[in-house]
Amino acid sequence: MAFVPTHLYAQNPARSVTIVLPEALQTVEPCQSAVSTVGRVVKQNVTETLTELDFDTGTIKPRLATSWERLDDTTWRFKLREGVKFHDGAPFNADAVVYSINRTMDTALTCMVRNKFFGSTKFSFKVVDPYTLDITTDPAQPILPTVLTTMTITSPNTKLGEASRKPAGTGPYVMSTWDPGQKIVLDRFEGYWGDKPAVERATYVWRTESAVQAAMVATGEADIAPTIAIQDATNPATDFAYPNSETSRIRIGADQPPLNDVRVRKALNLAINREAFRGSILSKDVIPASQLVVPGTNGYNTDLKPWPYDLAEAKKLLAAAKADGVPVDKEIRLISRTNIFPNVTETMEALTQMWGEAGLNVKLQMLEVAQVLKLGTKPYAPDRPPTLVIDQHDNNTGDASFTILYKYSSSGAQSDSADPDLDRLIKEGTASTNPKRRELYQQAFARIQQVVVPDVMLFHMVGYTRVNPRLIYRPSISTNSELQLAQIKFKSS
Repeated sequence: MAFVPTHLYAQNPARSVTIVLPEALQTVEPCQSAVSTVGRVVKQNVTETLTELDFDTGTIKPRLATSWERLDDTTWRFKLREGVKFHDGAPFNADAVVYSINRTMDTALTCMVRNKFFGSTKFSFKVVDPYTLDITTDPAQPILPTVLTTMTITSPNTKLGEASRKPAGTGPYVMSTWDPGQKIVLDRFEGYWGDKPAVERATYVWRTESAVQAAMVATGEADIAPTIAIQDATNPATDFAYPNSETSRIRIGADQPPLNDVRVRKALNLAINREAFRGSILSKDVIPASQLVVPGTNGYNTDLKPWPYDLAEAKKLLAAAKADGVPVDKEIRLISRTNIFPNVTETMEALTQMWGEAGLNVKLQMLEVAQVLKLGTKPYAPDRPPTLVIDQHDNNTGDASFTILYKYSSSGAQSDSADPDLDRLIKEGTASTNPKRRELYQQAFARIQQVVVPDVMLFHMVGYTRVNPRLIYRPSISTNSELQLAQIKFKSS
């Protein structure tokens, strides 16, 4: 007998919500949930992880795994939750976890989660019993339970090597509809192993303009707009600021002149008046950043300060580079992603103007998310022009390894660095435990800022969410990367 999903019951409109997002999803593949557009819809709603980060305490808590222990330097044992089924009826067990991890690590599948958090890590498994699994990694991963908070588990019926258009997970919601570019509908999964959430149906729609998103919530057309601009957060009763874990920066493609000269890369940093953005284009609460992780992250270097604004020094560095034959007048393209954060176009235009005042010729191109990810992920075109790329990175997991391997090691999929000394610090730090791990990562961030200079650090960001008064929901540090429907309640019973 074919399995019939138990979510196929009449929905109560009063128990439905509409969420308006700034960007349409290009895919619903769970392996891409490291991309915020996908993670906000799919992660912990449709598919779940073995372990989960508690954002209030900073600790790791059970999800599909109920407990874990480290057996030796390279092996961890996980006890799995019993009585769980995937949306397609397949049983959740150790074999399903092995299949899902192997699928994630298969390079035939485009997978931001693999590229960002696991790289070339090799996994091997021992199924002790249906609900006990030993996982061995090479190299050793001393914080494997933390790293596994990023990888969701999909049904063993999911095809290998190709993106899923209707992911089957174990989460509290089933993906009923994906109408690309129009809407996504999630319905409550009545066979869910955990507590039954209050929301029965969630519909996701997209509107690019922040003012439109805010107006939709104000008129009742939508219930939540997770990322509105500061100028639209005008109602204290419905608009809530939250400590965004995102950090914004401009990546510098150091493989082409003039950007392959460190003096030019330093000038890009010195020419930016970061304070001019605060309270004008961006919130007054954004914090100028010195590194790509937020304070409190294991490995954050408190000794580093943001680059100062020194236009005269920027001009001096460019003049010296030009005297040595560096083509500092050459056109540089700045690739920015539409709606990556509110007021991004105005922010990028201001940056190009500041660089122009220093003597650089930067031209802005606004592109959609898929185009930016392609241009900003290896392999880079060998003949690409001098390129700067917008990047907004979310590390809310508490450890710098989630940032530094992917963004700064020579093998990192979105790295613009190729520095052997930096690679050594990253490799040794990742294989170590605290306090050595923390110290090595701090040294790595110092070398990134002061020696390698592969980016222009901008801000630790602040977000604003508008919530319909009929709901009980408050945004948190995780809101920009995942929005768990189970956390939404209704004021009326």
